[in-house]
Amino acid sequence: MKKLDCAGTILTFDQPKVMGILNITPDSFYSGSRYQNLDAVLAKAEEMIAAGVDILDVGGESTRPGANGAVSCDQELERVLPVVEALKKNFDNIISVDTSSALVITETAKAGAGLINDVRALQREGAMAAMAATDLPVVLMHSLVDQPEPGFVPHYDDVTRDVSDYLLSRIQTCELNGIDQDRIVLDPGFGGGMFGKTPAYDLSLLKHLKRLCDLGYPVLAGMSRKSFIGAVLDKPDAERLSASLAVAVMAAQSGVAIIRVHDVAETVDAIRMVNAVCMAD
Repeated sequence: MKKLDCAGTILTFDQPKVMGILNITPDSFYSGSRYQNLDAVLAKAEEMIAAGVDILDVGGESTRPGANGAVSCDQELERVLPVVEALKKNFDNIISVDTSSALVITETAKAGAGLINDVRALQREGAMAAMAATDLPVVLMHSLVDQPEPGFVPHYDDVTRDVSDYLLSRIQTCELNGIDQDRIVLDPGFGGGMFGKTPAYDLSLLKHLKRLCDLGYPVLAGMSRKSFIGAVLDKPDAERLSASLAVAVMAAQSGVAIIRVHDVAETVDAIRMVNAVCMAD
């Protein structure tokens, strides 16, 4: 059974773990995940913990399609570091930091983060070296690295194979730079914009997600309230909870290790039911 050493806390995957989203940004795509002050973040974290969350994922830079450019490292650190420090002081849960910045990786690791979640798979300058120096596990996501120009349409011959090949290449680069395989989590990168997927590609990735899980690494799936759900249902993000739970269940049945969500209580219940059925005679 795969496990991760998250700064001394061992995370095992006897069943999928739930990662709760805490965005310290003014422009993340789902308004229900934006928190503008420390009291609001701590209150939401406490609510998530009471609901059974396993990992708290803190992010200070929006990666939604059409986001208003990258924030500076200093601005991102100013948003994220006090939150990591406060969460570490007040709670025992694993803290993940959603960042691509070498500076943020280094400083939040010092402050008590247990996991780094990088949508750019350590391709920003200095990120690989900074990650290697932390000894923490890292989530490597498939993406386009930068936001594409308006009108860009991605193309894959076989999206699951192409995503897998990219991630395996990033694993090899990590190993060459001192990051062992037992520190790596994979994320196929569901969504548009810099994540580089149309709704059709997202649906294909979800259908064939077991192929990625079969590579032998823990896999994280972040599909909560995303645009491909809206494309299928023709509903805004505020009305995508039930569908988000449906795709979370499908991901769990495919063997995913971590499910990243906005709606912790509902997802925890759904995953508990999946696990109960799996454990039944």
